[in-house]
Amino acid sequence: MKVVNNRLVRDNGNPFTFKPTPNMGGNLQAKYLIMHYTAGASAAESIGWLTNPDAKASAHLVIARSGAITQLVPFDKVAWHAGRSRWEGLVDMNEHSIGIELDNAGALDKSGDHWRAWFGGNYSQGDVLEAAHKHGGLVRGWHTFTPVQIDVALEVAMVLKAQYNLRDVVGHDDISPGRKIDPGPAFPMRSFQARFRGRIDDGPKQMETTVDDLNIRSGPGVQHNPVQGSPLPSGTKVEVIRVEGTWSLVEVQGTVNGVNDLEGWVASRFLKPA
Repeated sequence: MKVVNNRLVRDNGNPFTFKPTPNMGGNLQAKYLIMHYTAGASAAESIGWLTNPDAKASAHLVIARSGAITQLVPFDKVAWHAGRSRWEGLVDMNEHSIGIELDNAGALDKSGDHWRAWFGGNYSQGDVLEAAHKHGGLVRGWHTFTPVQIDVALEVAMVLKAQYNLRDVVGHDDISPGRKIDPGPAFPMRSFQARFRGRIDDGPKQMETTVDDLNIRSGPGVQHNPVQGSPLPSGTKVEVIRVEGTWSLVEVQGTVNGVNDLEGWVASRFLKPA
């Protein structure tokens, strides 16, 4: 993909879906990329709201859970996505940033055997990460993002960085701490930033476990079952493939408990550099 006339287009020149919103300001010379979640029931519903004049809010892009991209605001115009905010000496980040909204229900509350969003949507354990927010608070549920959604978001981010010479990517919760909590613990901000910044060490990390009987699970959270080959003994060498919140997707080096090519999720706090 690439940018042509401040619109995102495919490599063959065909534009992505564009649904203009009236919720926009004047000219923009962006310095940062800000990541959000929609806290909505679907991408279509969020797009409908962000293009409604009553919302008084918008973003440059919305990325659906399928990876589908919809642009609402040209990249040279101010979108209303940041609100009261500041970052590295700048105030009102609407005037200094491009905003991407990821379709995601956001923070969830436990309700029986499922998780409930503020708008009433119910989500199964397999779609939830249990974690505390990096700025504090109790452990709660967070709707996870889809792998394709993260991959598309990263591809878009790299295109925008190259086109507009963006300095960095941060979360809404970074520029408005105490007021906003998106994109939350389920968004892999650390690895996303590493890739965006072009760090030479943004690939798999060599680590080892620090406790005996460490369960390696099928998903990022204690609600997911341990996989065959679990638990891991202390000192087991692993490569960290991806981080989501307080959990790491790892590939175990060698044979452990009679299992080869073991891969799964472990709590990051039980890992240290090898």
